[in-house]
Amino acid sequence: MNSATQHGAVAGPAGALATAIDVPSGPSRGLALICHPHPLHGGTLDNKVVQTLARAFVALGYTSLRFNFRGVGGSEGAWDEGRGEVDDALAVLHAHRIPGQALVLAGFSFGAYVVSQAAARLADGRASGGAADRLVLVGTAASRFDTATVPADTLVIHGENDDVVPLSAVLDWARPQALPVVVVPGAGHFFHGQLPLLKTLVTRAWPAGTAT
Repeated sequence: MNSATQHGAVAGPAGALATAIDVPSGPSRGLALICHPHPLHGGTLDNKVVQTLARAFVALGYTSLRFNFRGVGGSEGAWDEGRGEVDDALAVLHAHRIPGQALVLAGFSFGAYVVSQAAARLADGRASGGAADRLVLVGTAASRFDTATVPADTLVIHGENDDVVPLSAVLDWARPQALPVVVVPGAGHFFHGQLPLLKTLVTRAWPAGTAT
């Protein structure tokens, strides 16, 4: 994301997973794990939406952690149709999360599906470490993957003119949960020209006075 980004790797269930960490200027208030879009359609930790989310969380005082799913970039392994990718996210989280540390899980498109499933495992004890404090889902791939039910305070952001995941599909997923969806007028799936607004929507969703 910038010259201060710390690149590394952690052991994953299918081999090493490449990571990128960005830290705030002051003390960290927690960890924000961000999951990238579909590995078979060009998704990587350097995706512009993913980088925008990372910048938003660093501005909010979180340590931002991105990684490449198996088979992407420097990460070993091969595409596992969404199953192993959830395991990847939990492995990266397990390697970096400090016990008791505040945790935000965020994802874009396919990454939002992964976040929903990882959060469900953390919440019900199928994965160790304790539940996430909050989720942020952008361009959620609700029409393409079995996106799990999420907590009521989850921030869901979607483009009005998304031509990859129709807004109607996200509303159909959110409606049974009575889950609000923030709709960005005129925005497509990748939020071209709307990334500053996306960052603002995330930072404004946190309590006043927390942004740096």
